[in-house]
Amino acid sequence: MKLLSAFLGAGALLLAFGCQPSGPETETPAMTRIDSLLSKYVQVRLTTDLNALSANEKQMIPLLIKAGEIMDRCFWYGAYGDKDAFLAGIPDEKQRRFAEINYGPWDRLDGNAPFIDGVGEKPKGANFYPLDMTAEEFDKANLPDKTSLYTFLRRNESGELMTVPFHVQFKAEMEEASALLLQAAALAEDAGLKKYLELRADALLTDNYQPSDLAWMDMKTNGIDVVIGPIESYEDQLYGYKASYECFVLVKDKEWSQRLAKYAAFLPELQKGLPVPDKYKQEKPGADADLNAYDVIYYAGDCNSGSKTIAINLPNDEQVQLSKGARRLQLKNAMRAKFDNIMLPITRTLITEDQRKHVTFDAFFSNTMFHEVAHGLGIKNTVDQKGTVREALKEHYSALEEGKADMLGLYMIRQLHQKGEIQGDLKDYYITFMAGIFRSVRFGASSAHGKANMIRFNFFQEYGAFERLEDSTYRVNIEKLEQAMDALSEKILTLQGDGDYAGVTKLVDEKGKIGPQLQADLDRLRVAGIPVDVVFEQGTEVLGL
Repeated sequence: MKLLSAFLGAGALLLAFGCQPSGPETETPAMTRIDSLLSKYVQVRLTTDLNALSANEKQMIPLLIKAGEIMDRCFWYGAYGDKDAFLAGIPDEKQRRFAEINYGPWDRLDGNAPFIDGVGEKPKGANFYPLDMTAEEFDKANLPDKTSLYTFLRRNESGELMTVPFHVQFKAEMEEASALLLQAAALAEDAGLKKYLELRADALLTDNYQPSDLAWMDMKTNGIDVVIGPIESYEDQLYGYKASYECFVLVKDKEWSQRLAKYAAFLPELQKGLPVPDKYKQEKPGADADLNAYDVIYYAGDCNSGSKTIAINLPNDEQVQLSKGARRLQLKNAMRAKFDNIMLPITRTLITEDQRKHVTFDAFFSNTMFHEVAHGLGIKNTVDQKGTVREALKEHYSALEEGKADMLGLYMIRQLHQKGEIQGDLKDYYITFMAGIFRSVRFGASSAHGKANMIRFNFFQEYGAFERLEDSTYRVNIEKLEQAMDALSEKILTLQGDGDYAGVTKLVDEKGKIGPQLQADLDRLRVAGIPVDVVFEQGTEVLGL
């Protein structure tokens, strides 16, 4: 893609990498079980060039990081419970480190398998619901806010279910974080950023996030950014109702962002051309959607647990999306870290030799970018007007939505390539996408992205979109891949529009699994010492602040 290649010089990313773990999963005298688990991650020093920031912006960053540390503690509570007591009970330093990476005793890259002796399965509802709560009890509970993104379910003194709003559960924490955001707002020189920080500070105290989401959408000229609060519902795998706290602190690449901005303008036109009957594409994407490129300098909470986010598509609020669209933030330094340390080694192992040249960082960046843009396409409310797709599909919503974004992202690339808006060889995007499936499927069944990739791999295999060769590498069939992506796009959009919970459950049960052959190939990546994901060395000291 000519847009990207001009900006990817050697000095574009200021990442320093730690030592890469290596070695097989099986234990050897030099590698214990916990060493093997830790080798799933390669350490990345998370930094960027701060010279373009003003003195006030540099003063804001430590305040935002402190607020992020508070989000991290709140995520721990929702994901597990008492962080301090749990970690204090782990005498082994390496095992404690792996627990910190996973925010609990369950391996997020292995379907939440417990890695500490005596620990049972992870509750599907994490710590959002009582462990002894039944589905029947939840359904019968006359609690208007029980499905709210921002409430815990607990028991009162009589043993009956009750709700506790997040801002009540975390009153002291939210007051501290709110004060930090207000301090940062006082330093903000950008009017849009100042307004957003002030409204977000209030939202932490009230759980009313829509005004700050709208202000965030209106923010265009900021040099730094922060995504903070309870946002994604991946952690709640019981119903998918409850949001988890997280924080990103970001430094904007204004020049690159300006060059990406034009693509959001194509959303209304691309919505009309979706490969699905008209009733599933009646909604109009917001016209104010925009694309931005950032270097991320701090992760906390949900986005930092297990596999790390490399792009952001927010807000999740359907009303905000329909009125203003969404912002898509591409985290280019994190992308580069994953591409260099993970994608390229996977390509050399699993993609047939003559197609390896088509796996490029430009295509990886573009596929990720258009995945996020594609979240704005499709349908947010069921066609029978019975509510949102999120409510109808419950715990399966996230996996299906991620699958939709992957398919429609490729659809956007194909359509824009035909219009001459994207240059280069389509094979780059398709083959890089295939290599990306092998990368993301390793995130496991506990990840919405991992589950979406399993479904797609199995669906593509049935269509002959790729073949496994005698030398144990894979070759992509471009024509059949395009047929498969259109068919899966239609299937996903139809399931979403119909709010077909039973249909989605069937799709996940039948295709959301790793078969023996794929597992054997993934094992080869592990034996080759190729990490699954990254873990960050980050904070004010790393940034030199």
